[in-house]
Amino acid sequence: MPNRLAHETSPYLLQHAENPVDWWPWSADAFAAARERGVPVLLSVGYSSCHWCHVMAHESFEDDTTAALMNEHFVNVKVDREERPDVDAVYMEAVQAATGHGGWPMTVFLTPDAEPFYFGTYFPPEPRHGMPSFRQVLDGVRRAWEDRREEVDEVAGKIVKDLAERQLAFGDAGRPTEEDLAKALLGLTRDYDANHGGFGGAPKFPPSMVLEFLLRHHARTGAEGALQMAADTCERMARGGIYDQLGGGFARYSVDRHWTVPHFEKMLYDNALLCRVYAHLWRATGSEQARRVALETADFMVRELRTAEGGFASALDADSEDAAGRLTEGAYYVWTPGQLREVLGEQDAELAAAYFGVTEEGTFEEGASVLQLPQADGVVADAERVASLRERLLAARARRPAPGRDDKVVAAWNGLAVAALAETGAYFDRPDLVAAAVGAGDLLVRVHMDARARLTRTSKDGHAGANAGVLEDYADVAEGFLALASVTGEGVWLEFAGLLLDHVLVQFTDDETGALYDTAADGERLIRRPQDPTDNAAPSGWTAAAGALLTYAAHTGAEPHRRAAERALGVVKALAPRAPRFIGHGLAVAEAALDGPREVAVVGAVDGPMHRVALLGTAPGAAVAAGPADGELPLLADRTAVDGHETAYVCRGFVCDRPTTDPAELAATVGALR
Repeated sequence: MPNRLAHETSPYLLQHAENPVDWWPWSADAFAAARERGVPVLLSVGYSSCHWCHVMAHESFEDDTTAALMNEHFVNVKVDREERPDVDAVYMEAVQAATGHGGWPMTVFLTPDAEPFYFGTYFPPEPRHGMPSFRQVLDGVRRAWEDRREEVDEVAGKIVKDLAERQLAFGDAGRPTEEDLAKALLGLTRDYDANHGGFGGAPKFPPSMVLEFLLRHHARTGAEGALQMAADTCERMARGGIYDQLGGGFARYSVDRHWTVPHFEKMLYDNALLCRVYAHLWRATGSEQARRVALETADFMVRELRTAEGGFASALDADSEDAAGRLTEGAYYVWTPGQLREVLGEQDAELAAAYFGVTEEGTFEEGASVLQLPQADGVVADAERVASLRERLLAARARRPAPGRDDKVVAAWNGLAVAALAETGAYFDRPDLVAAAVGAGDLLVRVHMDARARLTRTSKDGHAGANAGVLEDYADVAEGFLALASVTGEGVWLEFAGLLLDHVLVQFTDDETGALYDTAADGERLIRRPQDPTDNAAPSGWTAAAGALLTYAAHTGAEPHRRAAERALGVVKALAPRAPRFIGHGLAVAEAALDGPREVAVVGAVDGPMHRVALLGTAPGAAVAAGPADGELPLLADRTAVDGHETAYVCRGFVCDRPTTDPAELAATVGALR
């Protein structure tokens, strides 16, 4: 019999609707039930493409005996972290503070007042590797609750008090200086893996936001080392197994430091961020590989993640059915030499194995290999033959059972996709990609924004979810709209961005300190108002808001937005010298602030030669507006075409260059390759 999750819209929650566990969604009613029964709450947090979430669900939540223990002694609450990042953030902070690490699935035991007192992540069904079994944990927590209640309440109260004292300010730290960014670059250089690209060891995550900082730093200062780290990392990732060599797009991370074996889930936010990075790398260097990867990643998002309503789904699972019908990680993507021969025949299979690094021993499990482009392959093959291999292998792969797709549309991640697709389409003369960006933007306006321009976090099948947008939603959607304004010349996108950023100023900003919160002032009260400025898998709401506020101010001259951006950047000044890998987006925004950012107004045709040169400029964070004289965008006000020719006006720091009708002169001013 289905439990209470049967009426939810989250694909992750629906995966648990048939569990024998009597799950509740996160709600006041769940905690009221715990108070009425006098039992603790078991909070389980995960997401649909999380491999170990599926493992724990199969081992424990689908087990009748375990479920009976859970139902008898706890009120069980299941949360999709992608729908409720605020709930996830609050309790993940507690888990990390108590254990020194975190991750998903996250398992937290709470009092009926939502105060945490015991924590963990994955628990096995039997004791293993020093971990207790999940049933042992359930029994231990039950006995502590029944026999040592005062001790439990004391622990919970102390944890909540400690969390409450972790307020952040940084608004008075001041705007980051050139010296701060130079120290950040030095710190990144120390962490850089010169042999394999990227930073640190295994597991290794695509450092998309750090790469954007490195590209911007090179554009502003000419530092060749910054460009080299970015270019080499992008090349190694593009040649590695973390990149889908057949279908395009990136997996979540590499389990090794060589980028060979990925954790196979594909997330929208990773691909949006990396698509933009590779497009910007091409813009800076003209690299053909960067161009190919940017376009293939954009095409992957449109082909495999776009929903019927025009938005973009959250993720593809890591797991799918193998030839034996078992749900196995990576089954959709890996190949053996025998499988190559079945599809390609003996001769072409031999070439494909050499070209893609498929060996008899395998690079993954059970003799299978993840396709990659080995660094020293020495394989000579003409482009047409390689294209034929890819096409035939891709067609064969499409006949395999596909990984599951999480169809919910997350506002923030769609904002990132809108920005990436709009710019990539503009750079490479792909109006279909710009149209896809506009379609997603339309969905965000129609479904996610209400009459007061308040955002809903998620939607599914064109219907808005029940959860309010958080700071990253407002910031990333505004970022997407700002990119659309620059690419399309349509002023309505700038207006929508302004409405969202006004909410950031009113609902998410501390007037006294300039600090930013992840949830709105009038949002649901949790045990702590979440506030995390660090950039991890995606830009933090804090740094994303700083970037969008800065760009909007450059477009409009809005002083409150500029001031709020500069105060928000105080966190970058505080964290850049000691944790540059975890403030990458903030560093990129700081580069834009140091550069101006430049304001570029093109009086002339949208998509015309001068507009294209302006968009291809590498000046960090430049605000570009194009259209007729006195057109829809504020930067066009009082600007005219000189002698009837397309004319560009470039301003920086309240000082403007003379207008130019020469594309080469404009290119030199904004740093565009010609």
